[in-house]
Amino acid sequence: MRRVACPTSSTVSCSLLLRRRAFTLIELVIVVLIMGIMAAAAAPRFNKSLCYHRAESAAKRIKADLELARKYAMSTSTKQTVSFVVASDRYSLTGMTDLNHGSQIYEVDLSDSLCNASIVSAAFDDSSDSDVEFNGFGAPDSGGTVVIESGIYQRTIVVDSETGKASIQ
Repeated sequence: MRRVACPTSSTVSCSLLLRRRAFTLIELVIVVLIMGIMAAAAAPRFNKSLCYHRAESAAKRIKADLELARKYAMSTSTKQTVSFVVASDRYSLTGMTDLNHGSQIYEVDLSDSLCNASIVSAAFDDSSDSDVEFNGFGAPDSGGTVVIESGIYQRTIVVDSETGKASIQ
């Protein structure tokens, strides 16, 4: 405990100075108010950042699954189809089983709590087809695009009509 030298003329104010070791209620309210203002200012930026990263992760997931379907078709020398259902924000790799549930078809729901993204459009084969099929050599039946969005952010996944490789734009 630290000792404070008190002037002899004001012993009452000196004893108050020695006793005060906590914050007053007004000081605590001011600090909480400042923290609330800072949190309110940071919330919109956090939400934008969250939407950006959700759109990025959904696009990367679709790209990885398109590459998986292409490589699976090449390794088994069979056709592999990726079907997009725009209305329900889902896509599936028909003929492949889910990695986590061996008896189920490989299906991804982008509207779940992790991605929270939606499929705006999936256009292959002159914009009339929402499926892309890779042959045994990994070549697609047609090129096309898949557009996904989360909040204000959109990402486009492009499947090259020659090679079948997917890229994110």
